[in-house]
Amino acid sequence: QVQLVESGGGLVQAGGSLRLSCTASGSIFNIDVMGWYCQAPGKQRELVAVITSGGMTNYADSVKGRFTIARDSAKNTVYLQMNSLKPEDTAVYYCNWGQKLSDATYYNYWGQGTQVTVSS
Repeated sequence: QVQLVESGGGLVQAGGSLRLSCTASGSIFNIDVMGWYCQAPGKQRELVAVITSGGMTNYADSVKGRFTIARDSAKNTVYLQMNSLKPEDTAVYYCNWGQKLSDATYYNYWGQGTQVTVSS
């Protein structure tokens, strides 16, 4: 089992910045990918950014050039630096870690979510 705890959300004006953190504890091994997802009211949860165990990153088109995902393996933490925030970025942000134990066994772990609100 992997436990994820997010922090760093809050209220910010448009154009401002926030940095989200997600720290893992528990059986942290064979982690395949780490990512951030967001869910706005009335909408489905969607991908924001991911980073693989090899360091490759991928971003939603809506955040490219504004958000940066990074990891600190020594601290078992993944970050999401959010710059030039827009009101449409308002959502609950969830951390997700994928653990691949075998070709047939894959676990997805989610954090509790952190609210990001961007005022216009």
